[in-house]
Amino acid sequence: MPNQQVITARAILRDVRITPQKARRVIDLIRGQKADEALTILKFAPQAAGEVFHKLLASAVANAKQQDPAIRDASELYVSEAFVNDGVTLKRFRPRAQGRAYRIDKRTSNITIIVSELTEGSAK
Repeated sequence: MPNQQVITARAILRDVRITPQKARRVIDLIRGQKADEALTILKFAPQAAGEVFHKLLASAVANAKQQDPAIRDASELYVSEAFVNDGVTLKRFRPRAQGRAYRIDKRTSNITIIVSELTEGSAK
């Protein structure tokens, strides 16, 4: 059996103004899916994060095509890893009664999507 290397490509988006909790709900929809199916899911996802993830997954597919020109389209790839980490938290203050101020945390996310070549038993 020849030792053939599997192509993997990734795309990272940092400090997106989407809370990690909301972003994880969307990323769970596509983890392990074929890339073309995942793009379709994201295109029609009702969450606001769907558009951002669609663009990021398309970038990961383009990165894979750049690495290996033999890859024709997204149907030959699958989402091998997809995760969301906390980004920088923007801290804002809201005036409250009697001269007090409450802190508002505006959370950001760092999103990573890794796609790999489709092999035997690799995707769901």
